[in-house]
Formats: sequence, C-alpha cells, structure tokens
Amino acid sequence: MRWLSAAALTLMPVAAQAQALACSVPDRIPVPRLEQPRRGEPVRRPPVTGYLLAMSWSPQHCAGVRDPKGARDAFQCSGEHGRFGWVLHGLWPESDDADYPQWCRPAKIVPQPVLKKHLCMTPSVQLLQHEWAKHGTCMSRHPAAYFRAAGLLFRAVRFPDMRALASRRQTAGSVRRAFAAINRGVTPAMIAVTSDRQGWLKEVRLCLGPRMKPTPCKSFQIGVRDGRALRIRPMPEPRR
Repeated sequence: MRWLSAAALTLMPVAAQAQALACSVPDRIPVPRLEQPRRGEPVRRPPVTGYLLAMSWSPQHCAGVRDPKGARDAFQCSGEHGRFGWVLHGLWPESDDADYPQWCRPAKIVPQPVLKKHLCMTPSVQLLQHEWAKHGTCMSRHPAAYFRAAGLLFRAVRFPDMRALASRRQTAGSVRRAFAAINRGVTPAMIAVTSDRQGWLKEVRLCLGPRMKPTPCKSFQIGVRDGRALRIRPMPEPRR
C-alpha cells in the first residue's frame, strides 16, 4: 500500500510527542454501532489528491458535552481513564475541492483489538468506528492499516506548550505559527485552525499532499483566518 509506505517515510526524521498525559484502556470496551451515511450525505469517490490530519483539543470538547460521564464521552471526559490534551479526530482523504471522498464502501465493525490499540489516540470507540466508515474506507480495505497510518502521523506531530498559549491572548495566526515553529518542514500555511462560535480553539489540522507530506492548505481547508482572536481552554488540573 503505497500511501502507507509514504506515511512511514515522511515520519522517520521526526520525534514523537504523546499528548495523552495518562491513559488506561480497560480489558472490556464497548462495541460500537455500525455507521452509515446520514440522510443527505452522499457516497463520493473522487480521486484522492491529499489528506488532512485533524487533531482536536480535548479540554474544549469535554467542556461542551452534556454528560462527561455518559456512555458517549466517559472515556475521554470523565477523568477515570486518563487526561487528554490533543487527540486525533481523524485522517481524512481530500480532493481538489470541498467534495472530498466519503463513505466509499460499507464498513463492518472495527475489530476490538484495533479499537483498543488506538483508543488512547482517539478516545471514543464510536468515533473510531465513524472515522473508519466515513473516511478510512476511501483509503484502505483494512481498518488496521488505516489506523496504523493515522497513528504514525499523529505521533510524529510536535505540540506547543498549550498551558503557555492558554495564558495569553492568541489569534489563529499565532496558533499556526506556534505549531509551525516546532515541526520541521511545516509552515503556517500548512496548518488549518477551527474554532467554535465563541472563539474557543477546537481543532488544528495539518494539510498533507498525496504522499502524506505537509503541503500548503487549499482555500477551503484553512478554517478561521489569521486575524481571528482565539481563546484556548486550559488543561484541567490533575485529581489529587
């Protein structure tokens, strides 16, 4: 699988930096439900011309959930299984316009060993299933290979000091520059940033070319503009 080999080659010179400050996977985890396109979501199979590595700031996600201990978000947000900073939303195939590939073939349930292996990276079994069904099926026939590539890319990303960034005013541009400054070969133009309506940082996305090397983002990928003011939710203090 050439795209997987390219991912591995891209990452060889870069040191990894884990973002799960603590993570323990229980012996038994839930079985996710099958994921299918929602009404109005078409199957699309345009040529893949690049990728997005979408990374979510977990403190912001957990601040917005209704029940941090509910079945959907407990692993990520309850604090019982770990403390999470940056987590992987997904590795997405992209095309030359906003009509990216999706739902390319029916997806079976991701095997339990694969889910458990990647749960500290993407701390939701249902999100793992969703990412495989919507995006992974457009890249591989095997969920283990898809998540292996996603994990290699995610573990290679270096993350700035989020405590320091959260302590002072930021813009989308300053967040881009902070990421670019510590990731070799990455420029601010290769980084997309998203926020919610109140200006809280939600995600940072690394734009990748067809061989999964960083590349400038296309106009429809970049998210909020450089001058947009951003607030960053700090990491919660550890339990005593």
